[in-house]
Amino acid sequence: MKRRNVKRDDSSPDRMDRKAAGGRRKEGTQSPWWIKRGLLAVAVCILVPVTYKIIPTLIQDIIHTYRLSVPFFEDLSRPADFSLNHTINMYLTSEEGISLGVWLTVPESRWKEAQGKDLLWYQNTLHDGNPVFIYLHGNTGSRAAPHRVGVAKLLSALGFHVVVPDYRGFGDSTGEPTESGLTTDAVHVYNWVKARSGDSLVVIWGHSLGTGVSTNTAVKLLEEGVVLDGVILEGAFNADKQYIPYNIFIWYYWKIPGIKHLFSFLWERKMPVFPTEHNLKKMKSPILFLHSEDDHLVPIEIARQTYEVAAKAQSKDRVKLVTFDGSLGYLHNGLYRDPKLPGVLK
Repeated sequence: MKRRNVKRDDSSPDRMDRKAAGGRRKEGTQSPWWIKRGLLAVAVCILVPVTYKIIPTLIQDIIHTYRLSVPFFEDLSRPADFSLNHTINMYLTSEEGISLGVWLTVPESRWKEAQGKDLLWYQNTLHDGNPVFIYLHGNTGSRAAPHRVGVAKLLSALGFHVVVPDYRGFGDSTGEPTESGLTTDAVHVYNWVKARSGDSLVVIWGHSLGTGVSTNTAVKLLEEGVVLDGVILEGAFNADKQYIPYNIFIWYYWKIPGIKHLFSFLWERKMPVFPTEHNLKKMKSPILFLHSEDDHLVPIEIARQTYEVAAKAQSKDRVKLVTFDGSLGYLHNGLYRDPKLPGVLK
């Protein structure tokens, strides 16, 4: 059977309409060339300066901010997990809606007695006559940071009680960190301790950011007629002498490296002040400055200038500066390891 060749008639009206419709569909799926090039130009104009701005700091940001969540999945309600086996965890309400996670450590000499004891027992030990230290830590992280645990152990070994709070927004404490908020938290912790410690000495030890909180607290209490028994300022920064390039609570809002540099305009008007130098001119408490000569965050020159301000306001009998040799490698956080520190504190 022979196959017949049938010639298609592409000129029929129906076939011509279908071809025309197909052509229109193809044209409709393609954007004009000028739109594509325009979008590319816009992308280049945005990405190039942004990349130029954040890449130089991106690696450093990753290096310095990865520790914010370390140790991972830490349970701050279990201080024994951090080798503090004569410590109890508690929560204080500094103001409505703000819960502060706090560790209370008794002197090491009472560690056996402390086993299995409840919060009431720990509170009652505060009036046993031994000094009480309130340790106000630095920026980022929690009360479980190794150098903070190290300070608590040192003070406990010397026979002191140690109270270590996490400010609002830090650790497992609720709320948003602000300068006024941190000061309110510290004042509340002090009043809580003082109400339970009887005639025992109560000393505030501030480290780094905590030095600003400490002097704010001292002045706030002074306005209420309370003079602190003593203040220790370790690695004290001075905003009047040292430029702080960005909001020190930036970590709370921006956890992604580089973002703080890109959107710095969002918080430039909300910079915390922490007027340490101004506060030192008002304070009446004895003050001990501790500073390492190789401190990489607060130069030793800043510490010496800040000490002079405090000594001039009171006297060199009531204000002391103890420095530590830079060759020891303590930097900003390691002074608690120095063998001469116990003698200095006593």
